[in-house]
Amino acid sequence: MAKPDNRADNVAHLQKNIQNTQQNLHEAESYLNEFASEIGGEEKSQIEAKNERRRESIEGFREEVKDEARHSEE
Repeated sequence: MAKPDNRADNVAHLQKNIQNTQQNLHEAESYLNEFASEIGGEEKSQIEAKNERRRESIEGFREEVKDEARHSEE
């Protein structure tokens, strides 16, 4: 038998994911700012691409939080 869908702590998990992703994003940006002149173009491009994916993930997490809020109102 399938377990019932327990959404009680989904928002908390999503908020934690948002915070962790934002922290990683800021750390990577700080790294780029500090060491941009010392790293190669390929590494810089990889970090920038990863940061873009992080921004997209944050937006996705925020949409999920909104979705959870809508479901909790029902």
